Amino acid sequence: MKLNWGKTTSAMMASVMLAGMLAACGSSGSNGQTKTGNGADKDKPYAGTEIRFVMAVHPWLDTIKTMLPEFEQKTGIKVKIDSFSQEQTSNKLAVEMTAKTSSLDVMFIRPLDETKLFSKNGWVEPLDPFVTNDANYDVKDFIQSSLDSSTYDGKLIAIPITTEREVLYYRKDLLEKNNIPVPKTMDELMKAAEKLNDPKNGMYGFAARGRKVVAVTQFSGFLYSFGGKFHDGDKATLNTPEAITAFKYYGDMLNKYAPPGAINMHWTEAAAAFAQGKVALFTDADAIYLNVADPSKSTVSDKVGYAMFPAGPAGSRPYNVSSGALAVSKYSKNKEAAAEFVKWATSKETVLKTQSAGNPGARQSVWNNPESTKSYPADLVKVINESSKIGVGVDRPQVIGVAEARDIISGPMSAAIEGKDIAAAVEKAQKDFQALIDKEKASQ
Repeated sequence: MKLNWGKTTSAMMASVMLAGMLAACGSSGSNGQTKTGNGADKDKPYAGTEIRFVMAVHPWLDTIKTMLPEFEQKTGIKVKIDSFSQEQTSNKLAVEMTAKTSSLDVMFIRPLDETKLFSKNGWVEPLDPFVTNDANYDVKDFIQSSLDSSTYDGKLIAIPITTEREVLYYRKDLLEKNNIPVPKTMDELMKAAEKLNDPKNGMYGFAARGRKVVAVTQFSGFLYSFGGKFHDGDKATLNTPEAITAFKYYGDMLNKYAPPGAINMHWTEAAAAFAQGKVALFTDADAIYLNVADPSKSTVSDKVGYAMFPAGPAGSRPYNVSSGALAVSKYSKNKEAAAEFVKWATSKETVLKTQSAGNPGARQSVWNNPESTKSYPADLVKVINESSKIGVGVDRPQVIGVAEARDIISGPMSAAIEGKDIAAAVEKAQKDFQALIDKEKASQ
């Protein structure tokens, strides 16, 4: 949902390689892994090893902590967890990675913000050689777009632990009353919003994020569906006809049919307006669905419908991303043990448990298992599974300076929402974004 919490990556070793390395190296791993035990138990080759895991505070971690004794008992590996706020976590990782700290083994990173940064700096261990041939782990079971979020320059640098997709929330009763079919295209979405928009009676046709940088991720689905991109490699593409059309469409929807103050709305305000029965149509991440479906938070909980993101000229192209992932540090002395932890934490069995506890995971087999979705609305599960087939694996520019890029892109978005001529705003954004791309390229 773009709840801005985290992404991360993990380096993982195939069990066959682990066994071979252990046989050859006795009580020490091939990467200088230190063990405090004697390493004699072939079923627990890493018995006595302690690994350190740094992660942001998150419900996923709360569930994993309850399951951790199972992993430690099975493997003999002791896991020490350091947990901080997201900002503190990002800062701590940057400091420790810059210092090449060897005592940090597993990291939680935000793939959409940090994949390029961590890859370019050489802070993470590429995972492809270690997971692709492990049939028991089954990396092909992961939703491809979620892996795309953690892939850079053709290398998988993180394993996703949570996902989110852009969907359409709608009021079933209002559409039925007005004989309006569930919008399947951008044209239908706008027509439905126009027909249902009734400000005099406190009803608005549409809501979505409008507040500068936080709106960029939600705008991405509109941009992609109109055939646009943030950039094409090292070339900014904010001034293409497709991108300009997307800027105008998004701006018109919020300018004409959204509640007052839409330009300052984060997901919290937009979802609250929908939950309070003031909005008919709402686009945002599926991960926030409880804010409109929980009777304790929503006055329209029994009237909410969920639908695929509407199609534009390029089809329906919602983001389908991983907002958090696990990685193994390049400087870890315990890479193999760290990899075992990551593989366990992202295994089919573990993901089934974490998803059943409310964390939307990245394994398709788990989404196909009714046990993992029994607390979800049935029509939302259907939308999630369909979106996983067509979703785009990124929802923001793939640059190192993601925050700066989002700020630049918010310029024409804000101009469009305010009903201003966006031509000048688009050209400025194009120029500034290209300068940022060129600057980063020159410094590499």
